[in-house]
Amino acid sequence: MDRSKPRFKISALAAKTKFRKALADWFLRVGKDYPWRRTCEPYPILVSEMMLQQTQIATVLGKGYYTRFLEKFPDIESLAKADDESLLKAWEGLGYYRRARMLRETARAVLEKHDGRFPEDEAVLLDLPGIGPYTAAALMAFAFGTPSGLVDGNVSRVLSRMMADASPIDEQAVIRKHREWALALCDPTSPGIHHHAMMELGQTICRPGRPACEMCPVASYCQCTEPEKLPIKKPSVAITSVEEYAIFKRDPSGRVLLHQESGNRRNGLWKFPLRSRKDCEDLEEIYAATYAITRYRVCLKVFISVANQSLILMPGDSWVEPDRFNQLPLAAPFRKALDAICSDF
Repeated sequence: MDRSKPRFKISALAAKTKFRKALADWFLRVGKDYPWRRTCEPYPILVSEMMLQQTQIATVLGKGYYTRFLEKFPDIESLAKADDESLLKAWEGLGYYRRARMLRETARAVLEKHDGRFPEDEAVLLDLPGIGPYTAAALMAFAFGTPSGLVDGNVSRVLSRMMADASPIDEQAVIRKHREWALALCDPTSPGIHHHAMMELGQTICRPGRPACEMCPVASYCQCTEPEKLPIKKPSVAITSVEEYAIFKRDPSGRVLLHQESGNRRNGLWKFPLRSRKDCEDLEEIYAATYAITRYRVCLKVFISVANQSLILMPGDSWVEPDRFNQLPLAAPFRKALDAICSDF
């Protein structure tokens, strides 16, 4: 197969009608069937967009997060009434739990300020808690059929290559420029299909690294000559390695000591109580795993404190019956640790 890049003929901005048709025809033939693509209802679309902001499609669908969340909270009324424990349990494993709370705040605001109906004005949407430019643009296109400047990471990569734009895509001025291009290219007759197609193009054809230009339905509108060198990003932040020292302790009745967090990152979630390295130096290590969060690579080590070893309880520590383990929302690394340890003890 000839893997050379097809020759550029004309800018997409100069031939918008033909570009839109070529893109839409391709998408209607090969586009994937995701559940949020089958609806125009703003609530399930909003749930999908919130989940997908920091999580891959394969995870959201393959592990059932999207379906389970909508079964638990089928509408904004049920979500608005959700308590922290049930909300975080439904979101457990997706991480970035602030998204779940902001989603609930959005539902409450729609009920209180807009009589339960999502506003169909982009500026008004942006006034809702948890709604930023990307999410507002997604709702405008997918729920309300209105042209918008919708740009995610995949679309930004497509635009950088198509316009031969070597500006760093994570700079605010470039983000605004890409939104302007996305709006100018958006098909006013079917904005939802157009934006889904742009995203699909970035996911499957105009992928990171070396794209499949020979298969691209709009390659003749692409101005770059070395697409594998685009997009450009600012230098990434260095990853910092840290260690967490946690305690596993069970009382004579079988209860396990857990800790409910009250900080900003995982507020309301449960985990093993953390202690200092010195506190754990005389204890036996029974579990270790590494996980990543933002710019940190964390090595979690769990030590067992047996019955005759005293342990001072801290605020937030609680003894929990085993039959409650599956009801409590745990941060994913600690859920894996709890499951692994309890299967051995």
